[in-house]
Amino acid sequence: FDLIGFHPIEDRPLNLIEQINQTWTYAVAIAATRQLLALHPDCRGLRLAPGAHASLDLDIMSVEPGRIGAETFAAVTPYNNGKLAKDLDKLATRHEEHRYIFFMSLRFQGNERRQQFEKHGIEVWSVDV
Repeated sequence: FDLIGFHPIEDRPLNLIEQINQTWTYAVAIAATRQLLALHPDCRGLRLAPGAHASLDLDIMSVEPGRIGAETFAAVTPYNNGKLAKDLDKLATRHEEHRYIFFMSLRFQGNERRQQFEKHGIEVWSVDV
């Protein structure tokens, strides 16, 4: 766990595994933002702050308060570490008009809505980068 890698957007060292995790976290957030802009072309902008130490309550939030909120992640499957279930629980307590989870997984390829995972009115999408 030597600090031989680098954070993808900040000027600081990371261990290699964390560099890989952070890089894919940002890649999924960008792909999710592209999908959100296609779904909501009239939104006035989106703020991105993916990752555990981010400055926003959610990974992606609309500039217009209460309009759009989304969580994002990359994993082998959406079940890894209970991430999908945790994000569904987190978003269930939110009051945004449109709530989403976007994930990237080799087992669910393509930019597609995955209704089999949806709960509480939260849309779940797979994305490719």
